[in-house]
Amino acid sequence: MIVFQKVTKIFPDGTKALDDLSFQIKKGEFVFFIGPSGAGKTTVMKLLRREITATRGAVIVKGKNLTELKSKEIPQLRRQIAMCFQDFKILYDRTIKENVSLSLEAGGIKETEAEPRIMTALKQVNLEKKAEFFPLQLSGGELQRVGIARAIVGRPDILVADEPTGNLDPVSGFAILKLFKEINLSGTTVLVATHNAEVVNQFEERVIALNKGKLINDTQKGKYKIKV
Repeated sequence: MIVFQKVTKIFPDGTKALDDLSFQIKKGEFVFFIGPSGAGKTTVMKLLRREITATRGAVIVKGKNLTELKSKEIPQLRRQIAMCFQDFKILYDRTIKENVSLSLEAGGIKETEAEPRIMTALKQVNLEKKAEFFPLQLSGGELQRVGIARAIVGRPDILVADEPTGNLDPVSGFAILKLFKEINLSGTTVLVATHNAEVVNQFEERVIALNKGKLINDTQKGKYKIKV
């Protein structure tokens, strides 16, 4: 489903974020991307959603080279590859239900079709009873679940999360990763960028380890342990 072929990314200030990076991810996999700050994890996520393009090499998703995508095709790509953010990206003047509906509105989904999909997504993240609440009435872990509901309501093929537990306590962080695993078991390919070694060890999924833009380890499910 996802192929990186000798991908290098150099930013205008000369920073080399990725250096000849290659890997493949199959449909339905759950993959952790780990590494210190500056390792290249966020750059991988941005390349996948065509927020930026590679300096050299190819990023291929479902058989399409993302560098060759036309501007009008990018919104469709981003509906297929949903993103969960560390800082939630919640609109505080809208209810939880309204926040979740945003991605469907952008996709032109009619209200009659959107309503049941929104409630199904909220039920998946155990927030259906708080649909009419406002964000200030929710905890940090609940806000992250709102972000997840907003991401999955469009039924994406791939769910990407960049440091999704970074602003959460350990218990809430574990619950969020458990939710990602449940979504993965329903057929969605899930990619999680994190530096939380303890969480990675608990879930025993495939790990792609990066450092200074280079691949230093790609270990299949349950075979890689990180020192905490």
